[in-house]
Amino acid sequence: MSTAADTSKSNTSKSNKTRILLADDHALVRRGVRLILDGERDLEVVAEAGDGAEAVALARTHEVDLAVLDIAMPRMTGLQAARELAALKPGVRVLMLTMHDNEQYFFQALKAGASGYVLKSVADRDLVAACRAAMRDEPFLYPGAVTALIRNYLDRVRHGEEPPDQVLTAREEEVLKLVAEGHSSKEIAEMLFISIKTVHRHRANLLHKLGLRNRLELTRYAIRAGLIEP
Repeated sequence: MSTAADTSKSNTSKSNKTRILLADDHALVRRGVRLILDGERDLEVVAEAGDGAEAVALARTHEVDLAVLDIAMPRMTGLQAARELAALKPGVRVLMLTMHDNEQYFFQALKAGASGYVLKSVADRDLVAACRAAMRDEPFLYPGAVTALIRNYLDRVRHGEEPPDQVLTAREEEVLKLVAEGHSSKEIAEMLFISIKTVHRHRANLLHKLGLRNRLELTRYAIRAGLIEP
């Protein structure tokens, strides 16, 4: 029979769980990740999203402590969502979950405010530890990555190859991603609730800022910037 002490203990245990928002555009991946996280006594997935935009929307309606975001998603990437979440709910920690062992993605994740970078291939080994590290305000990187990433980063700095932190505005980045995904100006206008004329203006600004000539070159830039997958 349950006692008052048992009930109190149960409520305390539940309240101490880290509430997690999970976003990945592959349902099977979400299911597997959820099994890993919900299998831990101190972790609980309270919301699931299929893309970055949905993740941001769910963060508005759910109490979450930690967001686990796939980097490459339609509509809004995990990197874009991380920046939105940092502005919307600064107290929410963010982990990037990715299949890409990629230096550029890693540094963009840090700039977006992520606490850690976890590879999907070893999520069963690293993800739980990464979640707990994030909640302790400690960074987490997959084993073996730190030395190579820092070495490559320092080499680029020495050769003057480090790009400026933010070339594009958040809105220009949104338009660039949608252009690169093949959406028409009309579709982009409807998705972002702006006029077609405004879409054309943003597109012209993108070409001018980036020194590019056409949609193909914009798409290549978007791939390099981690906005879409190649």
